[in-house]
Order: sequence, then C-alpha cells, then structure tokens
Amino acid sequence: MTRISLADEELAAIMFACQPLAPDRRAAFVEAVASTLATCPVIGPGTVHRAVREAQRAHFDPPMDQHAAAARSKYR
Repeated sequence: MTRISLADEELAAIMFACQPLAPDRRAAFVEAVASTLATCPVIGPGTVHRAVREAQRAHFDPPMDQHAAAARSKYR
C-alpha cells in the first residue's frame, strides 16, 4: 500500500469517524479511507472528509430504532 501523510487533525477525524462502527468493521473502514486517499494527488481536510463519508456509507450499519424493530418482528 502507498504511504500517505496526514496531519494530526486529519488522522483524528478518521479515528473519530470510525467510533460508531462495530469494532470488527473499523480496520476495513480505515483501510477504505486510506485506499481512497492514496489516489488523491493532494490530501487535505476536504479530501479526508469525502473519503470518510464514502467509507461510512459502505461500512456503517445503523442500528434500528425500537419502533422499526417492533414493526419488523410483527411481520416475521
């Protein structure tokens, strides 16, 4: 993998963004962000934000609220 250089704030943003993920999905999330950033000619706060957003869409599985869970179980 290509080495990328991040500012402390950019790395902190990535680590903060992976906190809501299930622990077993965090490494894949960070790898996805790093892969995206490795293709960028210039890395800055905007590119980090876009890479994080893209990776969250692929790796975040939001929890169901109680009403949705009850409605689903009602029809099973």
